[in-house]
Amino acid sequence: MAERNWVKFEFPSDTRNVAFARTAVALFASQLDWTLDELEDIKVAVSEAVSNSIIHGYQLGAGIVRVEVEYEGSKLTIVVEDYGQGIPDVAQAQETGFTTIPEERMGLGFTFMHEYMDEVLVSSEVQKGTKVILIKEVPQRPEG
Repeated sequence: MAERNWVKFEFPSDTRNVAFARTAVALFASQLDWTLDELEDIKVAVSEAVSNSIIHGYQLGAGIVRVEVEYEGSKLTIVVEDYGQGIPDVAQAQETGFTTIPEERMGLGFTFMHEYMDEVLVSSEVQKGTKVILIKEVPQRPEG
């Protein structure tokens, strides 16, 4: 079991920072025993969460996106938080195909997060922001 470790960082809500966030999280997560496919899954989920914060959270202007990553034992927890416009209906936002920008987006962000992570928790308050918590357990692997 891995001893607890964590990192926190924040950046402007600029789409150029999505690649930075996904790479930083993957580098941190690589301290645990993931396969390359599992690391890629984590990167996709982080990209979707960060993109949602930037594109949907801050539709009306720039802001800050905060990312926290922690592992303890075999559990990786990633928190992506913005202080933007919030989500009026969290359940509806997580429906496959739902988007607030239909002319530009497919509405698959939360679908991918749920597909690639073991658990996805979303809390949001209108005009205060959104917090997405992504959780993934390192699978038990046979020793050998």
